[in-house]
Parts: sequence; structure tokens; C-alpha cells
Amino acid sequence: MDFKKIAVYFKFTKSQRTGILFLFAIIAMLQLGYFFVNVDSFDKDSPEKQKWLAMQTIIDSLNQSNSKIVSKTYPYNPNFITDYKGYRLGMSVEEIDRLLAFRKENKYVNSAREFQDVTKVSDSLLNVIAPNFKFPDWVKNKIAYKKNASYEQNTFVSKGKIVLTDINKASQEDLIKIYGIGEVISLRILKLKESLGEFVSMEQMKDVWGLSPEVIDNLNTHFKVLASPNIKKIDINNASVKEIAQFPYFRYALAKEIVTYRSMNGDIRNIEDLAKINGFPVEKIKIIELYLTFN
Repeated sequence: MDFKKIAVYFKFTKSQRTGILFLFAIIAMLQLGYFFVNVDSFDKDSPEKQKWLAMQTIIDSLNQSNSKIVSKTYPYNPNFITDYKGYRLGMSVEEIDRLLAFRKENKYVNSAREFQDVTKVSDSLLNVIAPNFKFPDWVKNKIAYKKNASYEQNTFVSKGKIVLTDINKASQEDLIKIYGIGEVISLRILKLKESLGEFVSMEQMKDVWGLSPEVIDNLNTHFKVLASPNIKKIDINNASVKEIAQFPYFRYALAKEIVTYRSMNGDIRNIEDLAKINGFPVEKIKIIELYLTFN
């Protein structure tokens, strides 16, 4: 490298050297000012900063008030908690699955303790969600029913034996005498019987919402289908969508599927053909068959 050629660029006149020194002095002063002077003090009373600080105060107060807002919850029956409801309550997937599996067996929990035994939720979560549990009337009044149990049982006893009553002949007063059945549930039983015409099996008690297995056992002890039911059967090959949809075991969507199947494949010959239709409740096939004709 030829330093002589480079040195040419570093030769300055006296006035140039003075200017360079003055420039360095200004830079040094600015650097010192940056480190030792509080820039924020110049903005402290600026209108923009005061406006921002006032707005921040309002935001902080709103956040504080919102943190005190508690979403209102309503009573619910824990037997019918869905996946989404369980997630909102803070239940894990495993805990929700245990409850759904329990319900698939047509079983019900009747207390917060039973709910915990089935789902295995923690004590802390149970303490939070249990106050909103709402069980059927017969569960809440279980103690009162127990006090009257001996009287209720005696109404069906004759010389030490239980007298069976035809479930299709039972009145609301007869049903209320059963331990675990109140005014509301007795009306549900009678309403289902009215929509069906008559019951064909005591198995249909499982279709009444709010009846626990214990109460169904009590019903089976005192009631049976003693006479041949007098029902108007549905002509499945000629009934309209509306007529089929009025049958309690069929919904409107299934009624449409039945009529579509019928129009594309001809008459439905038997219950087995009907069971092939998408959405048919095959678990109730034996009971449903007694309400239909295939002429």
C-alpha cells in the first residue's frame, strides 16, 4: 500500500483543522447532553402526554371494574352436560367421557357426590360447579318421600301382597303414590301414554325423563301391562310424513327418510327393512314394531 498517496487526503489548511476541531467539540457536547439531561422533563407537561395519561387512567379503571364482573350462571341438571358445557365448566375430556359413558347405560347421578364418583372431578372443581346443580323434584324431596314410604307402600298392599295395576289404567293419583314420583313426573308418564295411545311394555318407563332406575324398579313392582293395549297402529307404507313424525319414537327427519325409502324401494315389508333406514332407533325396535303395520 502506498501511504504517500493516501497522506495527500489528510493534509488540511489551518482553517480546515479549526473547523474539524469545532465539529468534534459540538459532537462531544451533544453526547454529554444525551446522558445527563432528562429528555422526559421537556415532555412532562405537554398536552399530548397529559391526554394520554388521562386516557390510560380511564382504561385502568375499566379493566378493574370488568375484573369484578361475574357471569351469571343458571341451575342445570348435570346428567345432561354436553362436551361444550363440560369444557366451559372446566372439566377435562376424560371426565366428560366418563359422564357420557355412564349416561349411555341409561343411568343418572342424583347428587353432587355421585357426580364426582362417576366423573372423578377434583374437590375444588366440584365446589365451584355443584351449587348450580339442579336435580328432579323427587331427588330434592327424597327425605320427605322416605317418611311417607310406608304409607305409600301400604296403599298397594292387600293381605301382605302387592296388587298389580295395569299401567294403562293408572291415574295420576296412583302414580304419585310410588316413591320417587311427584306431580311433574306423573304427568310426563301420562303424556307419553297419551301420545302413544297406550304403553305396550314397562320398558317404556325408561323413555320418561327424570325417572331413575330405582324409581323404575318401584314402578315395575306395582304396575304391569296386564291387558292387550288398545292402540291405533301406524300404516307405515301409507302414512304421510306428518303422521309418521307424530309418533314419539320417530322425528321429522326420520319420517322423511322413511317416505323417501318407501318411494324409491317400494313397500316396507317388515321391521327389519325399516331398521335399515338411516337414523332408525334400533335399540327400541321390538317396542316400535308393536305400533306399526306393514300392509
